[in-house]
Amino acid sequence: MQSGLYIVGTPIGNLSDVSPRAIDVLKNVDLIAAEDTRVFGKLAQHFDIKTKVVSCHEHNEREVVDSLIQKIQDGMAVATVSDAGMPGVSDPGFRLIRAARMARVAVFVVPGPTAAVSALVLSGFPTDRWTFCGFFDDKKVREDNKIRHTIIYYESPNRIMNTIKTLASVMPERQIAIVREITKIHEETVIGYPADLIDIEPPRGEIVIVVAPAPDKKMSDDEISEIVNDIVVSSTKSAAAELALRTGISKKEAYKKMVNKS
Repeated sequence: MQSGLYIVGTPIGNLSDVSPRAIDVLKNVDLIAAEDTRVFGKLAQHFDIKTKVVSCHEHNEREVVDSLIQKIQDGMAVATVSDAGMPGVSDPGFRLIRAARMARVAVFVVPGPTAAVSALVLSGFPTDRWTFCGFFDDKKVREDNKIRHTIIYYESPNRIMNTIKTLASVMPERQIAIVREITKIHEETVIGYPADLIDIEPPRGEIVIVVAPAPDKKMSDDEISEIVNDIVVSSTKSAAAELALRTGISKKEAYKKMVNKS
């Protein structure tokens, strides 16, 4: 094979989703850099892949990148794989790919499944504009609400119910899709407003949250007043900033409403 770095997508659940090209590349490269050698070992055993494998995960990626790039410069073909999906998408691989670009070695992609895009199309929400925000962060969600088109998050099952409550508070007017176990036996998509999903049976497995675009129309005065009553902070200025984030109105207009409230 031509020397270079091969970015190989692997199944996100169903082994049948791996492409013939991916198998061919993984069998014929000189070395595979895997996020978890044990996880990759199951795939390798299933498809009789006997290529040498080394670890390249979030805790050692900085240390092993230089040696992997040197091997490519010496003429080797190296593949990088994550535990599932495309390397570099909320998975290790970004630093290695960036280093390969900086070293001007050949870089190839072998496309595979991606949970974020799969959940997006399963949701039925608009796909013309969307933003992937990685794993949900409740410290950034109010800032995320400035994104008025479709938003995608990853989430873990032990945090999902708290996340739904947070979305009910910050984005009450936006529908969400809870998509879990994509391509697996228990694949499921639940759609509704966050407040309507607070009491659902806690989802298990790998979870993606898709948030629908914000409504085109502004909230009514009554709806805004309800949110005003819900905001309890130390200062009118900070309350106005939160109100603007949650309703889409300007900070100036939000400040006036908070002053009138007080």
